[in-house]
Amino acid sequence: MSSNTNSNLIIIGKVTGTHGVRGQLKIVLYSGDFESISKQRTVILCGPNGEKEELKIASSSVHGKKVLLVLQGFDDINQVQRLVGREIYVDRDKLPRLPDGEYYWSDLIGLKVVTIAGEHLGELFDIMATGSNDVYLVRKAEKEYLIPAIEDVVVTVDLDAGVMTVSPLEGLLEL
Repeated sequence: MSSNTNSNLIIIGKVTGTHGVRGQLKIVLYSGDFESISKQRTVILCGPNGEKEELKIASSSVHGKKVLLVLQGFDDINQVQRLVGREIYVDRDKLPRLPDGEYYWSDLIGLKVVTIAGEHLGELFDIMATGSNDVYLVRKAEKEYLIPAIEDVVVTVDLDAGVMTVSPLEGLLEL
C-alpha cells in the first residue's frame, strides 16, 4: 500500500479482480465498512505510475467479503481489466465520521510506534486485514514487528503527536 501525498484523499481499498463479463470489479475495502463506498458517487483510482483517474460509480453491492463495483461507462470485462490492482481513494470529506477509537488506515500509516516502557519499535508502514483483526506492520531498520490491532495491545493512538503506544503481548517482540 502506498502512502498518500494529497491529505484530502484517503485510501479505502483496492481493485483485486473482475467479476463476470459485464465490467464488474471486485473490491477489497480496507475498513471492511461497505458504507465507505456505498455512499460515494465517484472514486479515484490510482494507477501504477501514480496517475489518478476519477470515475463515477453506477452501483456497488456486497459480495461475500468483497464489494462488487460497477463504474459508469464500463460494461465489459475488457474495459475494466486495466483497473485491476489499482488503489481506490475518495475525498475524506465524503466519508462517514468514525466513532472514537476507530481510524482510517491512511491516518495510521507513518505513525511512530513505541511501547508503554518507551522503547521505539519503528514506524507503522502497512496494515494487513486478517479477518478477525487488523495487523500493523512496524519497521525499524532491518527489524519488523507484527502488532495485532486489538485493545489489549494498542494502548493509545495520538494522531496529533504521530505516535501509537502499544503494550506487546509476552513474546511478541521476539518473533
